[in-house]
Amino acid sequence: MVSTEQIIAPSAAISGLTYLPNYITAAQEADLLEAIDTQPWITELKRRVQHYGYRYDYKTRGVSQKDHLGTPPEWIQSYAAGLHQRGLFPQIPDQIIVNEYEPGQGISAHIDCVPCFGEPIASLSLGSACIMDSMHGKTGEKQSMLLEPRSLIILSGEARYQWKHAIAARKSDRLNGGLIPRMRRVSLTFRLMLHTS
Repeated sequence: MVSTEQIIAPSAAISGLTYLPNYITAAQEADLLEAIDTQPWITELKRRVQHYGYRYDYKTRGVSQKDHLGTPPEWIQSYAAGLHQRGLFPQIPDQIIVNEYEPGQGISAHIDCVPCFGEPIASLSLGSACIMDSMHGKTGEKQSMLLEPRSLIILSGEARYQWKHAIAARKSDRLNGGLIPRMRRVSLTFRLMLHTS
């Protein structure tokens, strides 16, 4: 396995992308995973998900006021509020999706719903590391970066609206000549609803 010291830092070539390693502690990560695993999972996709604040409709690829689920529980709402308190979000994010990725699972290239959500969008990684691939919609340029456990990635501006991001469905990632095996990874994606949608 490649040590994190050997891994190239996330590329600064993507304007609007911010990467914060060790955004939370190992103890906070363990507490979050424990809380997440006490909640019911939605199993309509290849991966398991949980929705907080508002339910995202995967069939219409949208979300609206009628999809409101109420205030998220305190264990996750405190992290949403923390993003605002630290100046990373202009308001407290009101839509949160928890995604679980087992080895071999991924997510196809996408830009988060533009009519549904504002900016920024942030994702907190728990459990396993993985490689995230980004592709510029107009130039076709590609960038890959390692998302480490407990790291936070923030997408705004060009990174939010012009770059698609994806996680390939595979059981390991190759980086800097080494192999990084994937284990269970859980991500928490925080977003701001555009309340006109």
